[in-house]
Amino acid sequence: MSEQLKFIVEQLNKDPFKKNLNLITFDCLEPMQLLQILNDVLAEIDPKQTIDIREELPEQTVKRMSALLGMLKYRPPGHLSDVSTFRQGLVTGSKPVVHPILHWLLQRLPELKKRAYLARFLVKLEVPAEFLQDDVINETYRQYEELVVEFKTCHKECEQLRTSGFSTAEIRKDIGAMEEEKDQLIKRVERLKKRVESVPNHQKMLDLARQLRVENERKESLAHQKQEQRNQLFQAEQRLQRSQQQLKDLQQAAADANPDSLMKRLEEEIKFNSYMVSEKLPKELEGMRRTVQYLQKVASEPAMGQADLQELKDKIREADLQINQLIEKRMMRNDPMDDKLTLYRQQASIIIRRKESKAEELQEAREELATAERELRQRSSQTQSSDGEEVIRGDELKRLVVKLRSKGTMYKKKRQELAELKAEYGVLQRTEEILKQRHETVQQKLEELERVSAIKSELDEKKGRTLDDMSEMVKKLNSMIVEKKSALAPVIKELRSLRQQSQITEVQIQRAADEMKAYVSSDPQERKKTIREVYKKNISEQELLGKRLREKQKMVRESHSTNMEQMKMWRDLEQLMECKRQCFIRAQSQASIGQVIQEGGEDRLVL
Repeated sequence: MSEQLKFIVEQLNKDPFKKNLNLITFDCLEPMQLLQILNDVLAEIDPKQTIDIREELPEQTVKRMSALLGMLKYRPPGHLSDVSTFRQGLVTGSKPVVHPILHWLLQRLPELKKRAYLARFLVKLEVPAEFLQDDVINETYRQYEELVVEFKTCHKECEQLRTSGFSTAEIRKDIGAMEEEKDQLIKRVERLKKRVESVPNHQKMLDLARQLRVENERKESLAHQKQEQRNQLFQAEQRLQRSQQQLKDLQQAAADANPDSLMKRLEEEIKFNSYMVSEKLPKELEGMRRTVQYLQKVASEPAMGQADLQELKDKIREADLQINQLIEKRMMRNDPMDDKLTLYRQQASIIIRRKESKAEELQEAREELATAERELRQRSSQTQSSDGEEVIRGDELKRLVVKLRSKGTMYKKKRQELAELKAEYGVLQRTEEILKQRHETVQQKLEELERVSAIKSELDEKKGRTLDDMSEMVKKLNSMIVEKKSALAPVIKELRSLRQQSQITEVQIQRAADEMKAYVSSDPQERKKTIREVYKKNISEQELLGKRLREKQKMVRESHSTNMEQMKMWRDLEQLMECKRQCFIRAQSQASIGQVIQEGGEDRLVL
């Protein structure tokens, strides 16, 4: 801000203002004095602004200054973009409003003076349309527009002369040098005349020299006429060749002009015209209407400031974010049936676009042909010789050929760019659909997560539960949230990878195209490679395995009762063997006890 004030004070102290101010005195100026200084600067730019603002109403002052600043294309700073705030600050002589204006004006003073001067002549008068219905007013307004155009031309020539480097002093100097050279030549001629007069028969020699000069000029003229006649002969030969070629083409066309071909040509032309009238032209007309409505809406809105531009940028950013979310949502759906339908839709849209492009090319070719024929007629009428023969210069013909070749090259280049843009649009459209599907799936999971969170909050609000029950419920809800998050984690990870890899969609489309190509192929080996054939083979193998398993199940069911009886007999046999083993063990234990008792009795007998 200090640098700004310093610059303003320095400029106001110079010519033509000479205010004799310093930073302190300038900062202490009253609002009325500050406005008067602003008015003085504006008066230096436009002398019509010279006025004492004390003799003028504040509303008139603001209106006059605002009109001039608008004509000079001044834009207030961002914090003053509101029109009402800016006008209020201008009425009160606010420093935050006036200081930027002074800084901007003093930086561009010569440029603004020139702009104000031109505005007096170039800003057109707004005449209502109903007034222009009057012939006199209309003619006057037309003359006024012609004068504006003439003023532009004269001003441009004046600027070119100013910047060309010539000055009046140099021109005067050149004129003086030329006059001196003229005097010298006159003196030299006089000396030569005096010298020739002393030669005998000088008058006869002068006549012969004059005749020689005339004959030389005549010789040059005859050579020029000879060259022109040669050019005319060459052009006549070219016209003869063209006429012979046209006659040949007409004879060939007349030979091929049978009723069937004529009817076919007429039917094609009727189809094309019907398409243009029923489809193409209504679409273009509707698009033009929307464009006109949009332009009228833009024109009716007030001038936009920095805040409005920032708001529009935010809206555009939000719209882009929504579009990206929809694309992600569409990609998350990943329905194979939708993919097939989308492929067919894309093929149909490609065909429609090709049809429209071919119609546009045909229309452009017709327009170019009509333009070329019209230009040919104009050139033929302009270059007719006195005896009614057509004269076309060779250089002009070369220029026309070069011009047509350049236009053809440019047309092919633009057509190729248009085709690339259309292909890219198709890819982006498919990407948008896939991302929209993915976005819907993610949105559903997020809604489910929100529902779980809502259930958790509702359960937390309920009373009368024990601490153990509450902690148990919290654990369950946390586990559910963790499960949902873990379920969403691969989806989010996949979504991030999809954002970084923009070629996945193209690969899927290529796979689908390869699948369709292999499926409709007449080669059996090629058809066996399709996914459908592979799945059919796997299904047949699984069906054969299921059939075998069912047969085995049937055999098991038939032998189930017999096997069960056999199992029961084996269990009985097992119990019988176990019983025998137990009896054998008991018999052995009883025998050992009896032996011990017997040995004890023998011992007692011995004693």
